[in-house]
Amino acid sequence: MARPETVAILSPGEMGHAIGRTLARRGLRVITSLDGRSKRTAGLTRAAGIEDVGSLDRVVQEADVVLSVLPSAAAPVVAREVARRLPGRARPLTFVECNALAPQTVRQIGAVVAEAGGHVVDVGIIGSPPTEKRSPRFYASGPFADEFLVFRDFGLEVLPLGPEIGQASGMKMCYAALTKGLSALGTELLLASAKLNLLDALLAELKDSQPTALEWLERAIPAMPPKSRRWVSEMEEIAATLEYLHLSPGYHQAASNLYRWVGETELGHERPETRDTSRTLRAVIEELAKVER
Repeated sequence: MARPETVAILSPGEMGHAIGRTLARRGLRVITSLDGRSKRTAGLTRAAGIEDVGSLDRVVQEADVVLSVLPSAAAPVVAREVARRLPGRARPLTFVECNALAPQTVRQIGAVVAEAGGHVVDVGIIGSPPTEKRSPRFYASGPFADEFLVFRDFGLEVLPLGPEIGQASGMKMCYAALTKGLSALGTELLLASAKLNLLDALLAELKDSQPTALEWLERAIPAMPPKSRRWVSEMEEIAATLEYLHLSPGYHQAASNLYRWVGETELGHERPETRDTSRTLRAVIEELAKVER
């Protein structure tokens, strides 16, 4: 693919605005539609140097590439809306599906967009939002995956996986099943210990016999509550992936219930960019233990 001139981000939330900022700082025109979006998203968009063109119609008309970076549950609807606007374009649109979705879901989305004339790339993002110093890994697959490789020249770490839609999403599902699954498990067992008045004893034991696991939980769990509502649908997609493969979906169905509950707490309503970064693992567990479930 030739160098794209205009890239659209749908939508510029925590991950999306950081991707857009990275691309804009390297000379690309980055656009979005803020129609119906929150004041927070509008603020992130302006700070990232992303241009609001107003409507999804204009996004699809003007973009060379659309990156779909959304909460998982919204992704199929947005893909259909993009596909509905594709007929009549002078050139194919590259539609990059970046959401945490089951491979079978991405194949369904890919079929809808491809039938409308789009070039679909399946991408699984692993890691935190990009900064000037580092990028998460963007695993890419599908027959048009090469069209996404150009973004290596614009600050993104892109790794091709293969020719099939679903491979990159499968990588994301397997990885997140471990990392976010462990965050859910750690939260549950630490809450149980707090309710049993054993939190101090358990933390001391983990520090002595499982220091690596405890260090991981100390990093992961304090950052989790503001993201927990977005992780509900991601856990559901992981469960759907496992069920499709005739494996057990039960654990990640339970994890989705945990994240749904955490998302309704006071901690869950904080924003990732404004949360108290000094709040410790112990403080998070003690705060959550006070909340009726």
